[in-house]
Amino acid sequence: MPSAINSRLLSTIVAVSLMLAAAAAQAAVDLAGFLKHPTFLDLKLSPSGEYFAATVPHEDQVGMVIIRRADNKVVSNFSLGKDTAVTAFYWVSPTRVVLSGAEKFGSLEVPVATGELYAVSVDGSKPTLLAGFRAPRAENREVTFLADDLPGDDQHMIVSVWSYSSSGKARADRMDVATGKSKRVARAPMQDASFKVDNAGEVRFAQGEEDDNSTRLYYRQGSDEDWVLVNDSNQSDESLYVLGFSADNARAYLQVENASGADTLETMEMETLVRSPLLAGSDVDPSTIIYSLQSPSVPAGAIFMDGRPKAVFFDETSATARLYRSLEEAFPGQAVFITSHTDDGRLALVQVQSDRNEGDFYVFDTVSKKADYLASRRQWLDPGSMGVTTPFAFKARDGMQIHGYLTRPAGASDSPLPMVVMPHGGPFFVQDDWFFDDQTQLLAAAGYAVLRVNFRGSGGYGQAFAKAGARQWGKAMQDDLTDATTWAVHQGFAEPSRICIYGASYGGYAALMGVAREPDLYRCAAGYVGVYDLPTMFKRGDIKESKSGRNYLDEWIGDGKGLEQFSPTNLADRIKVPVFLAAGGSDSRAPIRHSHLMARRIKDAGGEVETLYYDTEGHGFYTLEHRKAYYTQLLDFLSRNIGGQKAK
Repeated sequence: MPSAINSRLLSTIVAVSLMLAAAAAQAAVDLAGFLKHPTFLDLKLSPSGEYFAATVPHEDQVGMVIIRRADNKVVSNFSLGKDTAVTAFYWVSPTRVVLSGAEKFGSLEVPVATGELYAVSVDGSKPTLLAGFRAPRAENREVTFLADDLPGDDQHMIVSVWSYSSSGKARADRMDVATGKSKRVARAPMQDASFKVDNAGEVRFAQGEEDDNSTRLYYRQGSDEDWVLVNDSNQSDESLYVLGFSADNARAYLQVENASGADTLETMEMETLVRSPLLAGSDVDPSTIIYSLQSPSVPAGAIFMDGRPKAVFFDETSATARLYRSLEEAFPGQAVFITSHTDDGRLALVQVQSDRNEGDFYVFDTVSKKADYLASRRQWLDPGSMGVTTPFAFKARDGMQIHGYLTRPAGASDSPLPMVVMPHGGPFFVQDDWFFDDQTQLLAAAGYAVLRVNFRGSGGYGQAFAKAGARQWGKAMQDDLTDATTWAVHQGFAEPSRICIYGASYGGYAALMGVAREPDLYRCAAGYVGVYDLPTMFKRGDIKESKSGRNYLDEWIGDGKGLEQFSPTNLADRIKVPVFLAAGGSDSRAPIRHSHLMARRIKDAGGEVETLYYDTEGHGFYTLEHRKAYYTQLLDFLSRNIGGQKAK
């Protein structure tokens, strides 16, 4: 009799489960809120507090607007045109902003700086191309980057200038922010160098990478002194980067990429060049440097992405530390960061964000201790309805510590869920973090747990961890993803029979390699603008076009030999699950040939594959119409295979 009761109970449970699964499949995800661009990206307060400047994303470009604080009215805007981005901007005076331009071919492409600097007044007048290869005074295809905005000097800034002539060495120029006229103040002993300027406006360090991807740091005691080599990573096996100076210029602050372990922060005495340890964040690198509110070029601490972001200060009794701690108390469960402040220190622009909130901004009065809400990046998304992201760590099969993040839908029970494993692109020195991610949240809204893994080769965990991924495409890097997936199953987070793997660029490669190597682990795979044939990377695409790019391929991917066996295109006969491929015909980073070849090989092997191609798109789709079609098809594909929600 008990067995009969158990049998009926089991039948009832199965029936209810099927009804719930059917109901979930019939529900729909509203894509609009996730596909709509954030209102703005970066936001900064002017030195006088009269204006804000913000970068604003559009369909195929990122521009800048200036807003008057008194009435929140846009007083001017600036754009460089299609396939361009304003990647950085600087208030060099209360009424003048300098911008860095970049080109960006595809929504996932990292903007490539063009080396041009523009300046514009707050009312939109006097827009000027100050420097760059298209500037009137440019020679030998020079490119220019801001080195220091010289606080206290509203008329000038220090810029780094690179020349691509055969024997050109980088130089530092003192440039007029209104006209672009400049005068050389230093020349570096290397071609591509950035310069660090002390609080007296003196160029003291030159640092940069050589063509072999090694780094060097040079120092000089004064403008009439010779450069001294402080560090060569080929010799020391560590890289040094100068972050700033103490208020009296007696010490420099350094970030050190160590041969083993995570990056650390150190000080260096300017007279003796003796280094002393300052801060370390267990096994994670400092992700953001916090600068003093009293002296904006003086480092005061750092934020470490130790699972969740954690602010650590050199002196917990400093005014900067005390302000941060009070803001953290005012916004519990969220990370705070002061993006900018007025010259007198009275007003500070505070950014507040979390895993469920892409960013709210407040103007904080440091005297009255009052915070006034200003704006949100995505005010149309309710943080309470977003998925909750939890950091995790586990030991991979070879004992290496691997970190990552698991996002579960809002209100989800503790029972196992259908899961999407989403390896990041890059792949090297790229890091998934705890903060809001629109693609992750879209998948969580469809009912999936989302697993993001900082496999070896990722950034944020030290130089040795990143280098552990060298030449490990399809090998140990892939093992980390497999181990993370089985870990999530054993922890009870994922239903073993309802797991798919999906990624873009390198993530697309990892997705297809995952189902080729582990045919019983995943139920489907999706690749977006992916690379699937490693020998093709050495023949086509923009990486191979520069010497540093060719060195990168050799050092990080392989020497071009034997890569066929780690190419999903040559493993198509092992893929037993449905595959979805999407790509752009104008993609120079991952040419569409990869996707065409992958699809053909799967079909030839008798596999199931569906595709979505747009000839006009690059490395990631720009247009809203195309992105909507892509995510609609992606959610439909996942739903058919592991049962989540489709798009409206």
